[in-house]
Amino acid sequence: MTAIRSMMSGALALFAALAFAGDALAQSPTRLRGSIAAIDGKTATIATREGASVPVKLADNWAVMLVSPLTMADIKENSFVGIASLKGPDGTLNALEVLIFPEAARGSNEGHYPWDLQPESMMTNATVATVAAAPDGQTLTLKHKDGTQTIRVKPGTPIVTFAPGSRDDARVGAKVFLGATKGADGGLTAGRLLVGKDGLTPPM
Repeated sequence: MTAIRSMMSGALALFAALAFAGDALAQSPTRLRGSIAAIDGKTATIATREGASVPVKLADNWAVMLVSPLTMADIKENSFVGIASLKGPDGTLNALEVLIFPEAARGSNEGHYPWDLQPESMMTNATVATVAAAPDGQTLTLKHKDGTQTIRVKPGTPIVTFAPGSRDDARVGAKVFLGATKGADGGLTAGRLLVGKDGLTPPM
């Protein structure tokens, strides 16, 4: 019984962590990309890609999810993915990155909406309906609650997933991506840090 309770507790913890990780991919939080400049367990200072140094208060139960690399071969029909994309001159959406969600996070922030990875980029969280080989990679048809999108994934596009991490992974120098909530005083608070595994820069 103890082992079963431990497994259930671990599964619930993973689900909760994935839910909070998905929050960073939602449309409303303040998203930060960069590296950890300082951390003391209560506050993390993020050196952002824009060059600012931003303090973020950590929730009492803050946790870490690792952003781990995958390959194009891991993109399969029925995978639930989050793809940041940019429209090319021919009107085709080209993937800037592909996040393959763990099954426990299927449905997270489903839809097609503006994103801030690059100017005019979009985010599509959807189920892969078809995977077709193309001369320059793959062409994916994605189905979500509001319709469908076709996105081209070229060789070299970063492809990642989430995996459980620990607070020890959130060390100075680690590359991070997070969604923070802004308080009435303008301060930022986060419950989860998405940390690149082994120095990986979270591409989303």
